[in-house]
Amino acid sequence: MNRILLFGAGKSATSLISYLVAQAKSRDWQLVVADNDLSLAGSKIGTDAGERATAVAIQVEDEEAREALVRQASIVISLLPPALHFLVARSCLKWKKDLLTASYLDEKIRALEPAIKDAGLLFLCEMGLDPGIDHMSAMDLIHRIHREGGKIRSFRSHTGGLVAPESDDNPWHYKISWNPRNVVLAGSSGATYKEHGRVVALSYPDLFTRNEEVNIPGLGALAWYPNRDSLSYIPVYGLGEADSFVRTTLRHPSYCRAWGALVKAGLTNDQLSVERPPQGLSFAGWSSSLSPFIDEGNRTALQYLGLFDQARVPDQARTSADILQYLLETRLAMRPDDKDMIVMLHEIGYENGEDGPEAPRHKTRSRLIRSHLIVKGEDSLRTAMAKTVGLPLGIAATLMLEGRITLTGLHIPILPAIYEPVLKELAKQGIRFEEGAG
Repeated sequence: MNRILLFGAGKSATSLISYLVAQAKSRDWQLVVADNDLSLAGSKIGTDAGERATAVAIQVEDEEAREALVRQASIVISLLPPALHFLVARSCLKWKKDLLTASYLDEKIRALEPAIKDAGLLFLCEMGLDPGIDHMSAMDLIHRIHREGGKIRSFRSHTGGLVAPESDDNPWHYKISWNPRNVVLAGSSGATYKEHGRVVALSYPDLFTRNEEVNIPGLGALAWYPNRDSLSYIPVYGLGEADSFVRTTLRHPSYCRAWGALVKAGLTNDQLSVERPPQGLSFAGWSSSLSPFIDEGNRTALQYLGLFDQARVPDQARTSADILQYLLETRLAMRPDDKDMIVMLHEIGYENGEDGPEAPRHKTRSRLIRSHLIVKGEDSLRTAMAKTVGLPLGIAATLMLEGRITLTGLHIPILPAIYEPVLKELAKQGIRFEEGAG
């Protein structure tokens, strides 16, 4: 009997667990969900799974307990914080088990590549939303353009986890649907990308000051800021020919204006402890450095977040990042019936021969293809974020167990053998792209 082991039952695991329970019931498989919070894992499994799914309490740092679970598994999925994937990876390598994660491939796991290959295993990383669905959908377009003889000149890929319009009731046009700490620190390492043949390097504060906008069909204008190191994905995508290449995060324009002020004021810092006067620290006192950066374009959003309140900062909040996270979780929390929304847009400019048999061979035609995805959640638990992060993992695990993905080695989902069957199954789950010319 196939046994799927899932480490982690947090926000992103909800849809994945539901999908895996359904697969286990229909195929007579077993699902084990391991988390340090047993009640959380049990609640995600629900009462309909019967004997097909089990919740287990574990501290993943406990090597003996971790390896006992891995040893009994047919395949392992990790939705733990990225820093903990390596522990799971080592156990999978020891007991010769395939592994899937939704996180960026880091150097510690990359160092295991020769051993993974020698063991004949498949470690599939970056198999979530972003990274994950973005890779698969982009490579599907890139490979198609190349097959048709096109030469790609520009590549822009935008992804955002936002609030659905029907639940949008605040000036940030945003609510927390994933790890709030990641929201606080997003962009903190700056970004590099390629624009018109030139490498552009932006510092953290600069990310939010020059935001361009894109129009999403049915939604209107959204702003974008570049993600981390786009340059490293140019060879991965096989796009050395492109003059422009950037991967970005989508937000509402007002979000970027307000967040840029927070960054410039140092209110996202997670390294330095905040000094507290004997009488206690108010939110207004903590945020006093904001004054030079407040204007009519961001004042309403900043005020909504409670930055100017005289209430005391919680004692457990030690750094500015802690304080800001507290405000985000209290002021931008999703209500039970709120819906989130995932938006993805690929914009690919390329050159191709002119149409028709009589067209001169030396002539080329510039084209632009735009492919977009919009996914809405059901409520604050069954979110679009959980669906788009979790389902690619569940689908890939199922395909691997059924022998429909047979690759070995260390991979991210840029190969047709991975993305073609996964995208096909995602479409059946309502996650499908719509294309149009620019």
